[in-house]
Amino acid sequence: MTRQPARSAAGSKAVERYGAGAVGFHWTMFLLVVVVGILGLLHDSWPKRTQAFWINVHVMLPPLLPSEVSGLSRRLSAPVHWTLYALMFITPIVGVVTFIWHGRIFDFGLFRLDFGVPSNRAVFRPTEDIHGYLAYALFALAGMHAAAALWHHFFMRNGVLGRMWPMREGAGTPVGENISAE
Repeated sequence: MTRQPARSAAGSKAVERYGAGAVGFHWTMFLLVVVVGILGLLHDSWPKRTQAFWINVHVMLPPLLPSEVSGLSRRLSAPVHWTLYALMFITPIVGVVTFIWHGRIFDFGLFRLDFGVPSNRAVFRPTEDIHGYLAYALFALAGMHAAAALWHHFFMRNGVLGRMWPMREGAGTPVGENISAE
């Protein structure tokens, strides 16, 4: 049985999709950024008795484009994705450095991880600011990424968002697989 590729809104082009692993990774990272971002923004307003737990949770936690996508989108796609990856990697590292130099102890209930580093304002104040700026940059870039995907979906109707949307039966062929018609 051969699966038919989905057609774009115009009905003329087959929609290639990313594989289940890429789609799963993408949406998992989306959820992690949202959850960790909310925790980071709200942890100071939570009751003191639960604050340490939520701070601990907060601390731990370039595509191929269709041919009809414009030159501007093509030029911006790879740098935006690589910047998102870099921010998702660097922001938590700076957050952990801030956490440790704040003199805090990772307390996970079952075990504690104490680095024995005394609080040092000369280190944790600037790294705390850098962590915040990186997090806001990540949120802004992720928001622009989502807005661009929605623009491609609702205005350009070129199937870009559909390539990364969780797959439905008959929704297309994973990127890189051969498309064959019956």
